Amino acid sequence: MRIGVPKEIKTLEFRVGATPGVVQQLRREGHEVFVEAGAGAGVGVADEVYAKAGAAILPTADAVFEAAELIVKVKEPQPIEIARLKPHHILFTYLHLAADRTQAQGLMASGCTAIAYETVTDRWGRLPLLAPMSQVAGRMAVDVGAYHLLRPHGGRGILLGGAPGVPPARVVILGGGVAGKHAAEMAIGLRADVTLFDISAARLEALDDQFGGRLKTAFSTHDAVAEILPMADLVIGCVLIPGAAAPKLATRADVAKMQSGAVLVDVAIDQGGCFETSRPTTHAAPTYVVDGVVHYCVTNMPGAAPLTSTYALSAATAPYISALASRGVDRALADDPGFAQGLNVLAGKIKHPAVARSLGL
Repeated sequence: MRIGVPKEIKTLEFRVGATPGVVQQLRREGHEVFVEAGAGAGVGVADEVYAKAGAAILPTADAVFEAAELIVKVKEPQPIEIARLKPHHILFTYLHLAADRTQAQGLMASGCTAIAYETVTDRWGRLPLLAPMSQVAGRMAVDVGAYHLLRPHGGRGILLGGAPGVPPARVVILGGGVAGKHAAEMAIGLRADVTLFDISAARLEALDDQFGGRLKTAFSTHDAVAEILPMADLVIGCVLIPGAAAPKLATRADVAKMQSGAVLVDVAIDQGGCFETSRPTTHAAPTYVVDGVVHYCVTNMPGAAPLTSTYALSAATAPYISALASRGVDRALADDPGFAQGLNVLAGKIKHPAVARSLGL
């Protein structure tokens, strides 16, 4: 199969869809790989390294899309990229369509087959292609939250771990999945006072055991979340419903009751965000303020750590890319029901039930 790796063009997105090691493996399997010039610059990989791995370096994204059948990316296609897609293309990347009707309609109109990393499942029902970036985003959420809690960056002027004789910051984490667990690890490591909410009693019990009492856990209801928000310094939203829009766990009225200079980090913003006051931002302008509360809602958080993120993601996606290239899309999805859960768009129609419900399509 002919596989294309274009350069990412989302604002300050430095990741790349495939590492030279993945390219080398695909070439060993007999496939052609086309990499856009400069695609690996953000992770310090020169075109020559890709060429040595066996890729053909093409000068433009237009050339890559024209040459390839399978397009491997990191972030959702931007409008100019959607315009390049044709019915013969297979697009394999993060899509997050539930919160992006315009993109969904563009992909439907293109006639392409679009497979989303974030809805692929494994035999245990986990999300193996979302997990690496959830790990990075969960850890980053604590870093960026601590940064923005400092007074020069708009925060209350609180050190996350406090100081001898001074209590630490109160951190609230909404959602106990992969991102939430990693956020808890980081926040506890920095000596913050951490409370995590989830709707699964079994998950709360598992996290309580894992952290040995260092993490406070609570069953998530709107009233319980609303009650704790006025006392929180940093709130991290990590709620995920695969393929669907994130539920709104805090209303505008709830946010208005928070302390001035408190910080919200919405890891769920790719799926629409879990705070009513959330709206997408970029690394170029990551925050805004509503009712005195700093909101950090960057839709490609792991893109700020592209070296870590690219290699973590490629390790997860490589077997799936090989399956698509070696068996073709129909056989690859038929052989693996979990992989088939990644199919979001086919022949002009939405194929994932949760995405369809969220978009009303």
